[in-house]
Order: sequence, then C-alpha cells, then structure tokens
Amino acid sequence: VCILERQIFDFLGYQWAPILTNFVHIITVILGVFGTAQFRPRYVTGYAVWLVLWVTWNVFVICFYLEVGDLSKDTDLIMTFNMSMHRSWWMENGPGCMVTPVTPAPNWAPEDHRYISISGCLLEYQYIEVAHSTLQIILALAGFIYACYVVKLITEEEDSFDFIGGFDSYGYQGPQKTSHLQLQPMYM
Repeated sequence: VCILERQIFDFLGYQWAPILTNFVHIITVILGVFGTAQFRPRYVTGYAVWLVLWVTWNVFVICFYLEVGDLSKDTDLIMTFNMSMHRSWWMENGPGCMVTPVTPAPNWAPEDHRYISISGCLLEYQYIEVAHSTLQIILALAGFIYACYVVKLITEEEDSFDFIGGFDSYGYQGPQKTSHLQLQPMYM
C-alpha cells in the first residue's frame, strides 16, 4: 500500500526514475509473495536481493533531497531524466503551502510553464520525500528479515521431505509384475 501511494505521487510529479524503480519494486513484491505462497525459495531469495538494492535506492533518495555531497535537489537530470522541468508533487501541494504565480515571468522561463513562488509550507517537500524513503527502508528491512526466515524454513522443509518410493534403495518397493505380464526385450 505504501509503495502504491508513493507511485501515485511520483506520477503526479513526473519523476521518471522513482516511477521506474517503484514499478520494479511492485513487481518484485508480487514475486516475493508468490514465492512465499508457492514455497519457491528462488523467488523469495530474489526478493531479498532486490530489497538490498531498494534500500540503496532509498538511501540515495534521502541523500538527494537532503543535498548530501554534490547532489542537488534542483537537478533535472537525476529524477526526471532531464525530460521535464517537474519536481516533487509535494513541492507545490505540501501541507500549508501557498502557491502564488510570479508576474511577469522572467524571460528565461519556458512559455508552457508557469513561474511560481511557494511559501508558508508547514513541512518542506524534501522532508516529506525523506519520510517516504525512510518508511520504505524500515519496511524493506522487515521484509528482508522475513524473506531470510522464509527461505530458511522452505529449505529445511525440502531437506526433510521423504516421499514413498523415493530415491532411496531401502524404501518402499511396489508389487512386482507376474512373468506373463512383463515385457521382454526382443532380439533380432
């Protein structure tokens, strides 16, 4: 539910990198649930590996919005692949934000975009994005622990399973056919 909510707000902000990673995460969560329900340890292991990448992505998003190092939240290239001038949806629509258009717009502003000023936000948009990523990290850590536990349970169960007529030589032997019903090889 949390990732679907995040996907919706990233779509509203036209942030293509988060949209793609959220989509891959949704697919991987579905495969992880399927692997758990069908006792497929490879799917669950794949889910656990993805969660490591997912945590890495969310740490990057936190560093991006908090402008750690040389990262800048005003860069179009990283989150939108330089395909649009959009930013986080929360920038304009955060709690308490007042959006006022600036007139006249500067000469460098594109004609199809509005030039605005944002003020009065109770919580700045970068902190909302950081909170989303932090929640995703917490859920991913819980999911990783659960995935490791499930893989352990599934592999232990596979090792202890012995079915009748298995691969062991001392196990159950079916009734032998009588000689008149047995197929005999033909020699020519």
